[in-house]
Amino acid sequence: MARSPGRPAGVVLSAQAAPAGKAAGLGRLPEWNLGDLYPAMDSRELREDLARAEREAELFEKEWKGRLAAEAQKGAEGRLGEAVRAYEALDELFGRLGSYAGLIYASDTSDPARAKFYGDMQEKLTNASTHLLFFTLELNKIDDALIETALAQDALLGHYRPWVLDIRKDRPHQLEDRIEQLFHETAVVGRGAWNRLFDETMTNLRFSVDGEELTLEPTLNLLQDADAQKRRKAAEALAGTLGEHIRLFTLITNTLAKDREIADRWRGFGDVADSRHLANRVEREVVDALAASVRAAYPRLSHRYYALKARWLGMDALNHWDRNAPLPETPQAVIGWDEARETVLSAYRSFAPEMADIAARFFERNWIDAPVRPGKAPGAFAHPTVPSVHPYVLLNYMGKPRDVMTLAHELGHGVHQVLAGGQGALMAATPLTLAETASVFGEMLTFRSLLARTGDRRERKAMLAQKVEDMLNTVVRQIAFYEFERKVHTERRKGELTSERIGELWLEVQAESLGPAVRLREGYETFWAYIPHFIHAPFYVYAYAFGDCLVNSLFAVYQQAETGFQEKYFDMLKAGGTKHHSELLAPFGLDASDPSFWSRGLAVIEGLIDELQALDEE
Repeated sequence: MARSPGRPAGVVLSAQAAPAGKAAGLGRLPEWNLGDLYPAMDSRELREDLARAEREAELFEKEWKGRLAAEAQKGAEGRLGEAVRAYEALDELFGRLGSYAGLIYASDTSDPARAKFYGDMQEKLTNASTHLLFFTLELNKIDDALIETALAQDALLGHYRPWVLDIRKDRPHQLEDRIEQLFHETAVVGRGAWNRLFDETMTNLRFSVDGEELTLEPTLNLLQDADAQKRRKAAEALAGTLGEHIRLFTLITNTLAKDREIADRWRGFGDVADSRHLANRVEREVVDALAASVRAAYPRLSHRYYALKARWLGMDALNHWDRNAPLPETPQAVIGWDEARETVLSAYRSFAPEMADIAARFFERNWIDAPVRPGKAPGAFAHPTVPSVHPYVLLNYMGKPRDVMTLAHELGHGVHQVLAGGQGALMAATPLTLAETASVFGEMLTFRSLLARTGDRRERKAMLAQKVEDMLNTVVRQIAFYEFERKVHTERRKGELTSERIGELWLEVQAESLGPAVRLREGYETFWAYIPHFIHAPFYVYAYAFGDCLVNSLFAVYQQAETGFQEKYFDMLKAGGTKHHSELLAPFGLDASDPSFWSRGLAVIEGLIDELQALDEE
């Protein structure tokens, strides 16, 4: 599962919508209005909510600690459901404060005032939430039979059945209360501090390309430039700057990998990724089947495609900076913001008007921050905040076709988060394996809509190629990332890894996944260092491949369905975190535990490559 130009350091982001940024050919780009959360960092409303969170958390602990089992024993007369409802209200309040701090910080991580505000807020919320830590720990100590009886007899508690049963999956790995409190309190000066160091370091890095000092996002964007020399210079700039700071990124990686190993050892997890699988509520065997299916498909997918692309570009092999180069057929015109908005909303509307209506709110109500600015977080995300407010989307929009697809992707997340919000703060969140479903589905809708309107053969080829590359980046590249993380975390259990060793592991998995048609030139061994998922959410990356393959199968069902698909699709999104992936996919006749499920999803990518090759041979 996360950043504004031009504001001087220390200026408060107010509730009023900031003047939308303008960039050449893009039109007016929106900046988000965070006033729906709080008017400003120093606002009375925020101070009062923070004080209320601290006060009510302490009162909650005094009222309920040590009483949960007794309340469960009272059955219909008990107040356990009331306790869960009060806990949910506090979770919502803490989430609102934390979301605002995170979004303020993401707007400009280089601003010392925002960084201090974010750090202070994290510390205060962590301290206050220690009073809530007992609740789920104590709830999980209640006997299975007793909790089942209470769920059946207490109507209010019964409403929270999915959440109660879900948190009880953590029971085997739950530690003694004081140890849990120690883990909780030290997170802000442990992994939280290292995450912040990574973010602030990455934001402050500059990459020199033809005498111009660029931030990360524009530099990465040059790797998609039609000019091969610009691509090469961007790659060299990335390698140069990352290489200068590689010891710091190595230290961060070693420290966080050791931090995870300590937590996993204490909690009794066997495999390095087991804690992520549990958090995702997905079985290790399902992820292993996905990863094995993708690795087996490397020759049919990435190896084959990049060999074709090398031929199209007149090369015997691609350099690593040519991997995302546009084909000669690719239109180079900048896509303005208004066109991007209409493209995505039109595709959404053709599927379901309700989906377009929800997505339109993001444009109409300043829920999107689109311009590239110094200090702003790189990449893109959709932050759900809390159900009583609404999600926010961050982009770094530069008018490329991929930026339009990113807009479609993040709005898919946003629509999903709006629909799931009806489940409330405790049950709205979707496990990562299914959190990518609506986003990738939104991308697919947009792509299919654009492809259907394209009659020109050369333009169709360019569009298909770009879609294949996006799918390879989502499936093949992310599974390679997952394999890289597995290697790093496994070796870290034996001792620290040097920068050189991490680079060797990176080149090993990249060479295997990309194939012989891509040359990994000098400097590429440092490219692992800028990927934030390795730092913020270890092993998150397989969720992208999971989501893409799932959506490929889901989209095939949609294309074959005569009626009723949209209703079942919205029911799946509205479920949030209340159902296991097997329950959510069953209405569509899909089963992620069946190894052939992944083969069907990968066959869609292979079919697009077949179509590209056929176009090439006409």
